[in-house]
Amino acid sequence: MRAAQCKDYTPTNTYESVLTVQDSVPVPNVDTDAPPSGFRNPMLVRVLSVALAPGDVRAMSGATRELQGPPSFPYTPGGDVCGVVVTMPGESKNKKGEEWTFDVGDRIAARFVNKPMGMLGECALVSPDVCDKVPEGVSNDGAAALVSSGTVAVIVSDYIRQGDRVLIFGAGGGVGSHLCQAVRLNGASYVVGVGKDPQRLTSKPLSCDEAIDYTQDDPYNVKDWQDKPFDVIIDLVGGVWPTLLNQKAKQKSIVKSSNQGGRYLTTTPDKAIFEGHSIWALLKIFLFPALWRAAYTRVGVFSRSSLPKYSYVMGLPGSSEIVTRTLSLAAEGKIVPCIDDSGPFPLTTDGVRDAFRLQASRHAKGKVVVKVSEK
Repeated sequence: MRAAQCKDYTPTNTYESVLTVQDSVPVPNVDTDAPPSGFRNPMLVRVLSVALAPGDVRAMSGATRELQGPPSFPYTPGGDVCGVVVTMPGESKNKKGEEWTFDVGDRIAARFVNKPMGMLGECALVSPDVCDKVPEGVSNDGAAALVSSGTVAVIVSDYIRQGDRVLIFGAGGGVGSHLCQAVRLNGASYVVGVGKDPQRLTSKPLSCDEAIDYTQDDPYNVKDWQDKPFDVIIDLVGGVWPTLLNQKAKQKSIVKSSNQGGRYLTTTPDKAIFEGHSIWALLKIFLFPALWRAAYTRVGVFSRSSLPKYSYVMGLPGSSEIVTRTLSLAAEGKIVPCIDDSGPFPLTTDGVRDAFRLQASRHAKGKVVVKVSEK
């Protein structure tokens, strides 16, 4: 089969030296082949579209090779997929003892499990536990774009309350483009996006009430926001919390304090590009700072009066319910899949390299998608 192949790590994201598309890659077999990301009970799909994410770039860079590296080289990258079921999993029921909601011939969307790899080819092994049928009216590219980033957006939006004023850093990216839409569903009354393209952020389907280009203006010094601070700040890029800490004694904050009901939500550590070569190293990056900040913004007398309540929104659940919910919202027209206008990219060596370069730039407008097949 035709598939992307990565022959080595590339810490500098130099894809010319490691990434190609080959025509003679063996088709994976559900009975004899173990998925490279290590999940059990695989299902074989004929791939239609694949969406990239930061984890795909990180895995290929080797920054987390001991935990997210492939079992061997070469390997097929890509973790989020829309495809057609070719072979059902060996076990006839899911972990809850329920029958699968899909069958051979159904179009499904599946996200990565454990490691983002194995999907960027004409056929792939997917986990049936984190996928569901794609409703009519949702495109192949759209389903691939939504199955991971869209679901994260829906999970984060569940923290929003009726009437909240919300400021989103990283509003134009893969998660942000869908989060701008999702927070409205939970009652956000005023949504502001921070990104490089304010015109896109205020246009449909993102439809922010206001947007700011952080390369031109300082979002922490907008007087109107200081006079009427936000109920919620959502950080999708990293580094917003340290800035709030540095400025809290120098100027009025753009977000309400914990005592006033202010909240800070994030899905990323302070530095979005990181290395972690052991579980302990990742705990120091992700868990320990989050636990400390969550504690002192809830119980610290001074912190509660000067900082918003900190919450780190941890990863995706290991079940399909959130996938089903997100795809249903798309089918109802409540969330529109957002794909960077540079794509979808073709499954060619140049196309896949261009897709990875765009993802690595951290300036994609929506999701980066590779189209593998039309039908």
